[in-house]
Amino acid sequence: MKLEEIKELAQQHNIKVSKMKKAELVRAIQKAEGSEQCFEAGKSATCGQSGCSWIEICS
Repeated sequence: MKLEEIKELAQQHNIKVSKMKKAELVRAIQKAEGSEQCFEAGKSATCGQSGCSWIEICS
């Protein structure tokens, strides 16, 4: 997913995207969706969130 698409999704969750980096935006979206904020935290293989929208691009 491109950064612009992530910013649009963040705005749909009323998240201010001003100077946030990609990982910060995704974690803010995860928080807004009630998920663990673990994007790019090195836990993708063990996070247990198989239904996560970000699992394919997480590391």
